[in-house]
Amino acid sequence: MEDADRIDSALFGIYIHWPFCLSKCPYCDFNSHVRHGGIDESRFVRAFASEIAATAARVSDRTVSTIFFGGGTPSLMQPATVEAILDAIARHWPIASDVEVTLEANPTSVEASHFRSYRLAGVNRVSIGLQALDDTALRELGRLHSAREALDAVAVARSAFDRYSFDLIYARPGQTQEAWASELRRALSEAGEHLSLYQLTIEEGTPFYLLHSSGKLTTPDENAARALYDITQALCADAGLPAYEVSNHARPGSECRHNLIYWRGHEYAGIGPGAHGRLGIDGRRHATAAEREPQAWLRRVQEHGHGLISDEALTQEEIGDEFLLMGLRLTEGVDPLRFAQLSGRPLDSRRIKLLRDQGALELTPRGRLRATKAGFPVLDAVVADLAA
Repeated sequence: MEDADRIDSALFGIYIHWPFCLSKCPYCDFNSHVRHGGIDESRFVRAFASEIAATAARVSDRTVSTIFFGGGTPSLMQPATVEAILDAIARHWPIASDVEVTLEANPTSVEASHFRSYRLAGVNRVSIGLQALDDTALRELGRLHSAREALDAVAVARSAFDRYSFDLIYARPGQTQEAWASELRRALSEAGEHLSLYQLTIEEGTPFYLLHSSGKLTTPDENAARALYDITQALCADAGLPAYEVSNHARPGSECRHNLIYWRGHEYAGIGPGAHGRLGIDGRRHATAAEREPQAWLRRVQEHGHGLISDEALTQEEIGDEFLLMGLRLTEGVDPLRFAQLSGRPLDSRRIKLLRDQGALELTPRGRLRATKAGFPVLDAVVADLAA
């Protein structure tokens, strides 16, 4: 991974949220909506363009380093819609010559058929939501594709893009160590430069949460989940895709640059329904959030030129806490000096010593603070203790 001590502080990313899906997965708590009927994409293009213009008016002196189409299911967009949004961005900001443009996709055959058109539109990286390579598990996860379709989509992505990634979910109900190891080996044989591997989490407000609360859905206990995590780390490292973040693995130099903007505390604009942003305005770091419901967002954009419902200047303490929460997810860790600059106070040396003595944190030779292999699985507790 790029030397974290020589990161360009001027990196700027743009996140575009497409809020629609063909169906709602029972584990998902993202801002996604099922629309039974047509979607007026031209209307959304106009609204995206308006919000891009309004954002650029506030932060005009930026060069776009990365663009990420997330959702929802961005691969439901027509390629012409993607191209129009990229053109709107380019009208308002200079674009870096090596800009990374990622689009999240589902692996249905219809969506995969658009991959080459997305490439012509300007997308140069695709991230595919496989989630499993087992048909029974896919049905249980509410996915609409088969394992065969998933692998076929990866093959199309490989032929259309130099850079591609895909996601899998593990620690699923009833999943054994042997089954996960076999599935992950198959995934690694199909992987290019990057894999995202997430432990299943039960999120409040989802169908899985109701099933789990009633005892009708059981996930692996803490020890079993840890064993699956350890298998994940070992197999990926052996395959040359070590973890660079809690749930993300890449060949060195092939990390998702857009997500690194989040985790390293750089600036990014959030465009679209429910999108969040972090912008530097008049020397303050602003946290922005847009209206989540698509039709309500459209109305706000038409009335105000943007869909924001929240725009707050963060305090130094909030900035510091966020820097720790995001930065300690990375295997490179964080720079304590940068934390002090952002938060206006140094980290508590006594807490650092205690967490080091417990084996949860370590200092690198360059003085960066990072979670150990033992600390990563309990990272939330480590961050809470360190930030207290």
